[in-house]
Amino acid sequence: MMRQFQKGDLTWRVTPDLLGVVDSSGVFRETNPAWFAALGRPPEDIESRPFFDFIHPDDLPKTAAAFEEIQTGKPILGFTNRYRHADGSYRWLSWNAVPDGELFFCSARDVTEEKENAAALNTREAEARFREQFIAVLGHDLRNPLAAIQSGARLLQREGQTDQALHILGMMDQSVARMSDLISDVMDFTRARLGSGIEVDVQSAVDIGPLLNQTVDEIRMGNPEVLIEENYKIDRQISCDPKRLSQMVSNLLGNSVNHGDTAHPIVVNAQTTDGCLTLSIANGGEQIPDSARAMLFEPFTRADLREAQEGLGLGLFIAREIANRHGGELTMTSDQHQTIFEFQMPLKPA
Repeated sequence: MMRQFQKGDLTWRVTPDLLGVVDSSGVFRETNPAWFAALGRPPEDIESRPFFDFIHPDDLPKTAAAFEEIQTGKPILGFTNRYRHADGSYRWLSWNAVPDGELFFCSARDVTEEKENAAALNTREAEARFREQFIAVLGHDLRNPLAAIQSGARLLQREGQTDQALHILGMMDQSVARMSDLISDVMDFTRARLGSGIEVDVQSAVDIGPLLNQTVDEIRMGNPEVLIEENYKIDRQISCDPKRLSQMVSNLLGNSVNHGDTAHPIVVNAQTTDGCLTLSIANGGEQIPDSARAMLFEPFTRADLREAQEGLGLGLFIAREIANRHGGELTMTSDQHQTIFEFQMPLKPA
């Protein structure tokens, strides 16, 4: 097929592919104008020297092996190597070549940009993986000194202290607990992003009513100004990881406290019907704009946080991961009156 191209043909002149005819000594007998466009080399440059003169030194062995193979009558398809441009740089070319007697008919495509894009993507992925591994190691190693600080503060609280000292020690204990939660979030994030996923220890026959009530009470204690209503219609025990389920609910409640209108109560509903657990958390407030919805469950998303709010923006990401690890789904709906996060999980037959 390539042999039909002649110097006077329109295809020979206008195609962006590099076309050529090589003899058994490795010298191009004919080349089309695309050589000059791709490599800045006129025909008299290419057609007067063996093509090995233009090959990147690192590609010479495999190119020599390919040339020996085609001389046995085998075609070469999808072979890549680097050719030196007239300016001294190298371009990646992808070759197809077929033998015909003592001649070899070749076509090549410049794939330099594709190679560079692939290399850049691999580099970015490697850098991202390294960062996540570093964060995981750092979070793990921070736990020990943090535990020592917390233990020391609690021991001092048992000693005779002034009211001011006890107040300061209490604040230290709360700060350490907050730091511990942040480290846990980071560890969960890195597990999810590194492929192993958030660890879930599913237990059978879990009574989630008291579990939900305890989780809500913990949020109430930290936010006494917020009214939280609970409505549970749970008629069975379920299989789940109680710690992770509590973490998911806590993250969703924390999001509602931070972003909702505290003039309206936050409503927690849970029910087991039709072989499914449905758990929802609703808060009043403005509608979440469409521009923010696409990124809502992405990590490090902290849109429209008030100045007093804290966190890394991992709460909703981790909540969704926990939902997925339970075989369930976490969704969000929002209108001008309220925003609702809903978790649905199929239940195993009793």
